[in-house]
Amino acid sequence: MPQMHADPATTGLASASSDAVTLKVTGLRTHFRIGSTIAKAVDDVDLTVRQGKTLAVVGESGSGKSVTSLSIMRLLAPSATIVDGTMAFTRRDGTVVDLARAKNRVMRRIRGQEIAMIFQEPMTSLNPLYTVGDQIIEMIRLHETISRADARARARRMLELVEIASPERRLDDYPHSMSGGMRQRVMIALALACNPFLLIADEPTTALDVTIQAQILELLRRLQKEMGMSILFITHNLGVVAEIADDVAVMYAGKVVEQAPVRALFKAPRHPYTKGLIACIPDPARDRDAAGGRRLLSPIPGSVPSVTNLPGGCAYADRCPLVVAKCREKNPPLIGVEALHSTRCWRHEDV
Repeated sequence: MPQMHADPATTGLASASSDAVTLKVTGLRTHFRIGSTIAKAVDDVDLTVRQGKTLAVVGESGSGKSVTSLSIMRLLAPSATIVDGTMAFTRRDGTVVDLARAKNRVMRRIRGQEIAMIFQEPMTSLNPLYTVGDQIIEMIRLHETISRADARARARRMLELVEIASPERRLDDYPHSMSGGMRQRVMIALALACNPFLLIADEPTTALDVTIQAQILELLRRLQKEMGMSILFITHNLGVVAEIADDVAVMYAGKVVEQAPVRALFKAPRHPYTKGLIACIPDPARDRDAAGGRRLLSPIPGSVPSVTNLPGGCAYADRCPLVVAKCREKNPPLIGVEALHSTRCWRHEDV
């Protein structure tokens, strides 16, 4: 297995304390203006990414996961504004910067070098007019003073690191000549080219078949262990969460409705939405009709409400089997139920 050459910027990171925090998001609110309407895409979100660990953010489409990640990167559309909250990022040298208020020149240095992002669809993220080698070389030289020859040598090592065969030859290939799984590996190589301290992966395996998906997840786990980086993993798939996460934040209608260590979340969910998501995971041992032997599905009824027209009280009330009058009247705060486990539910004891 190829190994990455030691780098002063990353040496020793893998042994960092698990109590250290790489990113702490507090009270984040990101709103979009659509004509005269305000869409509260992210509304009072708290997240903690521990150093060297993976936080998975999970939820249905429209729950605010991707907007949260783009807020952290400060790559929002012109119609979007971070209206409140802090995003405290601990840099490699130990200094802390609030990404919500950092100047643009500071963010340009941080993006790619200290925080990198893998997007959902590599074909729309890679430039079809340039070879993959040129794109990785450009990323490296953008952030470091290094010759093109040395940058190309590192780019080759990066392709080797993500287990692409014949890396020297592949440097001169264009994205369209590669398979989906190989393009995703190129995206990972591109993201890791400058040894980021935090990697944001936004649905990086959604477009891949299950075999390639498993390979990509195993690759991310191995690289995280070798490089000591933290990962914020965005997904709608709780099956993937079980494979890769240390901690989980469940989002619904722009809010975090439950957060916990991964084992605690699967063993004892404390929000009806989380319980519903877990029930949707196929389980042959559980989901059988005793009479006909058919697999039974347990979908959550209804759909996520529009963030431009959220109901009063809990946004999940119309879909919740445990709803009571209080749920429709008042939105619950995040309530701590045990160590590192909190939920936004008035009836968490009955879930």
